[in-house]
Amino acid sequence: MLTNEQVLSLLGTINEPFINKSFLELNAVKEISIKEEKNHVSVKVALFKTGTAEQMQIQTQIVQVLKQNGADTVGIRFTEFTEEEKSQFTQSEEGQEEASLSLLDNKKVEFIAIASGKGGVGKSTVSVNLAVALARIGKKVGIIDADIYGFSVPDMMGITTRPVIRGERIIPVDRFGVKVISMGFFVEDNSPIIWRGPMLGKMLQQFFTEVEWGDLDYLLLDLPPGTGDVALDVHSMLPSCKEIIVTTPHPTASVVAARAGVMALKTNHEVIGVVENMSYFESKNTGEKEYVFGKGGGERLAKELQTTLLGQLPLKQPDWDEEDFAPSIYDQNHPTGKIYTDIAKQVVEKIVLNK
Repeated sequence: MLTNEQVLSLLGTINEPFINKSFLELNAVKEISIKEEKNHVSVKVALFKTGTAEQMQIQTQIVQVLKQNGADTVGIRFTEFTEEEKSQFTQSEEGQEEASLSLLDNKKVEFIAIASGKGGVGKSTVSVNLAVALARIGKKVGIIDADIYGFSVPDMMGITTRPVIRGERIIPVDRFGVKVISMGFFVEDNSPIIWRGPMLGKMLQQFFTEVEWGDLDYLLLDLPPGTGDVALDVHSMLPSCKEIIVTTPHPTASVVAARAGVMALKTNHEVIGVVENMSYFESKNTGEKEYVFGKGGGERLAKELQTTLLGQLPLKQPDWDEEDFAPSIYDQNHPTGKIYTDIAKQVVEKIVLNK
């Protein structure tokens, strides 16, 4: 009996008739279903055009290759690639050269680093939810999990797949409309990373230069906490990077976070705002707010860095969807999800006004 992996491998070598690239390159095999009791294989395949003579030829080819390799019966559904997919696959040579340029040379992309002075303040949670919120308001967004020692973005976003290699380029994983790359994709069994500064810098450079990001409006970088090697590398690689500082209301957290903000300012980066996380706990029963970590840390930090307090996020957990599990992503209709949408709109407005 064929497996999903075998079916994908067998069909991956077939060329799409209108662009002459393999199904594997185009990710044309959209669905595979196998009924073992009937030895039946069903597939859904995307083409550039449907209802053509070429589709009939492809249908015959798919049936033949699957039956020759063990399937008794075969079912096929055809669909067309989306307009976005078509435009990506049919770029002119000039467009392909532009897409292959290092992201560092792309003047259209706005870089936003999410930083904190210390760990445990929810910086990565803010990073992934801000990225998703930007995508929800129609922006083309990517995120680099630059916290190379403490990578967590794939787990937070519920990503279970890994990037694929196309030619010499890495294709990032797309989740909730956000293109994602992380050291976590390239490490087996949650192994620790034991690297020194120059090696970390090289990996970051590869994330910028060897990943096929395509057309982006914003690229977010989830930085490691503090002011170490990776943060310094980002500041040197991206002279025009904007920065958002995450803190809790606790006085110590905001004082430590100020160091990250001051480093950004000293390297001529613009701090576009502060996000205060874990601002309060709101009782479901009474609606009363308890200020577990005190009050005012975000406001003091924003004032010290001469920037804006973009939002105050409560201590709360997203509503989990077991079918589409993403443990840290808030639904856009969740009260906290609405705060992230407001923060995203402020970020866009501040960047547009400062151009």
